[in-house]
Amino acid sequence: MIIKAYLKPSCGWSQGVRAIMRKHSLAFEDIDIINNRANYAEMVAKSGQPLSPCVEIDGVMLADISGEEVENYLLSNDLVKPTDVRPDVATNAGCSDEEHAKMATKTIRFF
Repeated sequence: MIIKAYLKPSCGWSQGVRAIMRKHSLAFEDIDIINNRANYAEMVAKSGQPLSPCVEIDGVMLADISGEEVENYLLSNDLVKPTDVRPDVATNAGCSDEEHAKMATKTIRFF
């Protein structure tokens, strides 16, 4: 399986996607869309929209998706098997107030 995950370095939704990858021991490319303008542009071009996270699994783009939704896709398409392993962070939660405050100190760019 080839997985490309277009993620923010620090974001609740992005951390949830990473947690699902760890839970199922899946190799994936963690693509930083905040610190690399070309990565963000690639995500928008492939997904047709500007929201993240986006996860591409074997050429299928899952746009603006939570870790929980990624896991549901993987399970429903028999790409992974159910497991009792618990994720180490929330898989369906936005950024904490602390994360929002930290991001507010950075320049926001719009494309």
